Amino acid sequence: MPNGLALCKIHHAAFDRHILGIRPDFVIQVRRDILRETDGPMLRHGLQEMVGVRVLLPSSPRAHPDRERLRERYEMFCRASPPPDEASRPA
Repeated sequence: MPNGLALCKIHHAAFDRHILGIRPDFVIQVRRDILRETDGPMLRHGLQEMVGVRVLLPSSPRAHPDRERLRERYEMFCRASPPPDEASRPA
């Protein structure tokens, strides 16, 4: 399914809100400002520890997400991330 990702509800919401991004090489990234947050184990284990994890792909390459669509979506994620100086400022 070229336009599909199997995500749990939490990760799906984070992906839709550009908190979590998936690079075209199927590696997960999380916004810098979210990585700096301290809010307990759910944030830490649910999102922050996902950085650099490679998405588990189906055995058939035909069932892999489309890399071009991931690239487009990852660019949206990058544009949604605050610049480093803004991400480091306290709210």
